[in-house]
Amino acid sequence: MTGRPLAFDPIEEARERWEASWGPDVAGTMAAATSVMRAQQIVLAAVDGALRPFGLTFARYEGLVLLSFTRTGSLPLGKMGRRLMIHPTSVTNIIDRLEHQGLVRRVPHPTDGRTTLAEITGEGRRVVAEATEAVNAASFGLDALEAGDCRELVRIVRSLRLGRGDFTG
Repeated sequence: MTGRPLAFDPIEEARERWEASWGPDVAGTMAAATSVMRAQQIVLAAVDGALRPFGLTFARYEGLVLLSFTRTGSLPLGKMGRRLMIHPTSVTNIIDRLEHQGLVRRVPHPTDGRTTLAEITGEGRRVVAEATEAVNAASFGLDALEAGDCRELVRIVRSLRLGRGDFTG
């Protein structure tokens, strides 16, 4: 968050204006969308702040976590993109940066000469462990919520994602 907190909720104030112009249903949807986007900014700022000392962004952190959870510490770049739900170009960019930092390396696939694997290094494992402690200490920016609230938030957002075809149920 930048600066001092406001003495009022600008989304709620805007909602009153939206409601007067568009009606309560559209105003409620706009307020929900705006609230989600603002919450994303707040969470991302907290997570990025916790990851900054490690030279990581959330995207690079997610890549390291994904690799650290695999049995072998490596995955094909294409599979990483599908699991992280990002474009192949974004995976390449993430791996380029992590490789430059010495946290991953590219290795040839042992049985498929057309495939390149991203493999976490020992330094990558050390950094992801320390970075995980830092984002956990920052509660991923969600420290104002109780555990039940987090579960409910996940349930609501999951319904949105399912309804918009993000995955199949």
